[in-house]
Amino acid sequence: MVGHVDHGKTTLVSTLSGVWTDRHSEEVKRGISIRLGYADATFRKCPNCPEPSCYTVNTKCAICGAKTKELRSVSFVDSPGHETLMATMLSGAAIMNGAILVIAASEPCPRPQTKEHLMALDVIGVKNIVIIQNKIDLVTRDEAIEHYDQIKAFVKGTVAENAPIIPVSAQHNANLDVLIQTIEETIPTPEPASEDENAHMFIARSFDVNKPGTPYSKIQGGILGGTLSRGTLEPKDEIEIRPGIAVEREGKKEWVPLKSVVTKIQASGKTIKKATPGGLIAVGTKLDPFLAKGDALVGQVAGTPGTLPPTWDSFTMGVRLLEHVVGSDDEEAVGPLRTNEPLMLSIGTMTTVGLVTSAREKEAEVTLKRPVCADVGSPIAISRRIGTRWRLIGAGVILK
Repeated sequence: MVGHVDHGKTTLVSTLSGVWTDRHSEEVKRGISIRLGYADATFRKCPNCPEPSCYTVNTKCAICGAKTKELRSVSFVDSPGHETLMATMLSGAAIMNGAILVIAASEPCPRPQTKEHLMALDVIGVKNIVIIQNKIDLVTRDEAIEHYDQIKAFVKGTVAENAPIIPVSAQHNANLDVLIQTIEETIPTPEPASEDENAHMFIARSFDVNKPGTPYSKIQGGILGGTLSRGTLEPKDEIEIRPGIAVEREGKKEWVPLKSVVTKIQASGKTIKKATPGGLIAVGTKLDPFLAKGDALVGQVAGTPGTLPPTWDSFTMGVRLLEHVVGSDDEEAVGPLRTNEPLMLSIGTMTTVGLVTSAREKEAEVTLKRPVCADVGSPIAISRRIGTRWRLIGAGVILK
């Protein structure tokens, strides 16, 4: 769920799932999403009513009262829209099969972050997109039509050029049946990833669930949140986490992988016996909860010991720069990468700063401030510091 700040992403997730994803105290106080928010919804269909009114999230049809049939469960990641939280949005998009781009009808299109988020989806390779024209209750019919035309002009020539545009009022539950039907048709359930492979999980959240004063005997280990890209996880499975933690040895800092054991797994708020690829899960471990506190392990990879991708302190990346800097009203041309230039690199759910040590036209060598665990060929979103902000300027891929 992506889009400009205050265009209604969190409200829309709440309407579909019943979960308000802004739970962090600072998020509630400021009225914006700062961290990635998670929620699960079950799409259902009435066996009696015609399309599209048959689509719902309720177990009982509001029109005819019949018991509805479950279609599938969908995991939503509510990404921050504010420009300074772009890295958080990129980490959310990296684990998704599709995206919902929310655009408020009450503001001209495009707004800066609408443009940046759409470009980021293209860079990361998310191609299944549904566009929501939200807040239609705040505009007249003619204004809504004019705004629709603005959206069509904005997405022309982009990855979302042929994406369906659904007018919605999340606040008043208007057109949600059409939205659910469109998501069903546009963002299909991906082909099942192999469960026979070794487990590989992108960590998008990590936290400590123990309250102050909890007795030692009742302390729970650190929790990892994210999604399995392949393999399975079950309680009692051993896992490895890379890059791990930084330790000082003989005056040098090195990263040491963590190892632990799965204690429990939850999905959609329910404890499950086995996690499979797709959807969002929370994995309980025997890790010292301090290590997982405050999203300290975000961006790392967990999985079967000895099978995870290599850890990179530096690498050579292929580079494809955009023509213009996106995310600001006054777009400027993107200049070539420069030696000794710092870049913000988003790889999987990891965001790190890379210092360019050698720059060529389509390649660059970078040294990372924080190492990353990733396969050769992994996509990279590249941002440059322009003024006081990090701005998306291109895409890359790990070469060697």
